[in-house]
Amino acid sequence: MSVIDLPALWRPENHQALFRLILDATARPGQGADLSPHLGGAHAALGALATFCDNTQTLADLTGTLTDADWRFLDVARAPADQAAFILAQGSDAPTFQPRLGTLDAPEGGATLIVKVASLTEGQPLILTGPGIKTTTSLHVTGLAPDWLTARARWCADFPMGCDMVLADDTSVAILPRTTKITEG
Repeated sequence: MSVIDLPALWRPENHQALFRLILDATARPGQGADLSPHLGGAHAALGALATFCDNTQTLADLTGTLTDADWRFLDVARAPADQAAFILAQGSDAPTFQPRLGTLDAPEGGATLIVKVASLTEGQPLILTGPGIKTTTSLHVTGLAPDWLTARARWCADFPMGCDMVLADDTSVAILPRTTKITEG
């Protein structure tokens, strides 16, 4: 397969653009990043995974939505949620797993959760504070079960350990590093 034959999401120029957009969104917690020009119709969660994953990483797909072709392109090893570096989950389903949180000596071992939600522009606001946010900012989310916020607060209670979260609707992502505090608005 030549580069011309690759689906748009997997083309190098789109990977580079996605990386820049996601890096910028990471520096601005809760600010949505529109990935749609580079997804080729794929879900934003897959765009985030395409940016994060390679053959040195592990992934748990709790949604069951990744196709065989997605797995081949991601070139990532499958793992159970408690061992995976990346976890793809459905926001409407309450979390029933314990992600890796890293250790005091190696906090970077904490998992990154990519959580599919219905919308990042509608719904009740989440009020965010922490590094990268001047005072406060709000993020409107629909399709995120309330148990996610409770679980995330528990997982991130012992900084620097914790997990980072990427919320993804069809076309956009918002990054919530473990340092971001969330309250319901």
